[in-house]
Amino acid sequence: MQRLSPPTGILHGTEHLFALRVYYEDTDLSGIAYHANYLRWFERARSDLLRLLGVDQRAAAEDGTGTYAVSELSIRYLAPARLDDAVLVRTRTLQSGAASVRLIQQAWLQLDAGTGDADDRMLAEAQVRVGFVGPGGRPVRQPAGWRAAFQSFIAPEVSP
Repeated sequence: MQRLSPPTGILHGTEHLFALRVYYEDTDLSGIAYHANYLRWFERARSDLLRLLGVDQRAAAEDGTGTYAVSELSIRYLAPARLDDAVLVRTRTLQSGAASVRLIQQAWLQLDAGTGDADDRMLAEAQVRVGFVGPGGRPVRQPAGWRAAFQSFIAPEVSP
């Protein structure tokens, strides 16, 4: 039997793209995605981004180097996702410091081209700060290679 790989996102320029589908378990009684699921979707996308950047979270946790932990999160909900919707999570790095990384994550409804509605719609947007913490839970410097990976992933600022 052929082995299937888990779904994974892609790096596209200075963005990470992670596609998912809204399942029954993601919804409330009205068929609308429950608000907390956006946090799960954003977490999955961040984990996949780290994997694609060459960050081995599991090894770092097991060898006592440390782990990333969300230290700040602000989310704005703009429109509901519904059962069976295709959602695209877009992640960009805003800033990478010695012990933390600031990201922006957006969930977009991917509309079916057959509907005549050509524009996707943003469902939610989150500003996230993740800090790198040592085994004792205190902030520590993230490994130099990891910081460099995030630095290379920051979109250049556009001048007006």
